[in-house]
Amino acid sequence: MAVGEMGATTTGSDPEVACPISPVVDIVFSRWTTPILWSLHTYGRQRFVELERRITKITPKVLTQRLRQLERDGLVVRTYHPEVPPRVEYEISELGRSLGPLFAHLAEWASGHLDEVERAREGYDAQSA
Repeated sequence: MAVGEMGATTTGSDPEVACPISPVVDIVFSRWTTPILWSLHTYGRQRFVELERRITKITPKVLTQRLRQLERDGLVVRTYHPEVPPRVEYEISELGRSLGPLFAHLAEWASGHLDEVERAREGYDAQSA
C-alpha cells in the first residue's frame, strides 16, 4: 500500500500524522484495555474485585492503573458510594460502548482469519528452522 493511500497526510515522520488511527490503537488496544472493556460491556457494572476475578492474570496494581486511564479517557465511569465500607463500581461509558461495532468487526475478522494467521506463522517458522 502506498503512503497516503488510506487518506493520511504524509508530512514528516510522525506516526500519528502518517497513520491517523495510531492514537486510537494506543488508547483501545493496550495490553489490558480490551479485556477490561469487554468485561464491563459483557457483565455490566462491576466492583474492582469482580473485574480482578474475571481478568485472572492482571495484577491489582495494573488493573488500578488501567481503570484510572480508562476513566481519564472517558471510556469507563467510576462511581464511589460513601458507605461503610466504601463501595466503588466501574461501568463502561457511552463513549466506551461506541467501540462495540469496532470490537464486533474485529471479532468477525478474528473468526474468519486467525486460522490463516496461524498457518502463515507455522509456514514462516518451518522456513526459519
